Amino acid sequence: MNRKEEKIEEIEKYIEELGSVLPFGFNDYENDFKLRAFCERYFEKIIEAIVDLAFIIIKDKKLEIPEEDKGAFDILFREKIISSDLAEKLKKAKGMRNILAHEYGKIDDEIVFEAVTEELIYDAVEFLKRVK
Repeated sequence: MNRKEEKIEEIEKYIEELGSVLPFGFNDYENDFKLRAFCERYFEKIIEAIVDLAFIIIKDKKLEIPEEDKGAFDILFREKIISSDLAEKLKKAKGMRNILAHEYGKIDDEIVFEAVTEELIYDAVEFLKRVK
């Protein structure tokens, strides 16, 4: 198995694991610190793995190497691998991942809950479809 396939499997595993514990509603999420920590950590892991996969694709296709991680999504858009909309969503997710990982300021639980339950899995699956 090559690095690209390994990274795809890793992302699929993380999506499945996160999906197995998604909270039913915001109250469940807000009132369970372990669940919040789990969701935040998996958000980080999924986004990091997506960035890794983007760089693997860029390297395999011998494309320009971006100066920062978010730029990888612009390159994949320019190469018509992902849509402009998906590139923007993944750049925002990368920004949120940085906030979660480095705890810049207070984390807004409602925004994280919405991202984890309504956006992240869908966008990750869409990304995987495009790069396969």
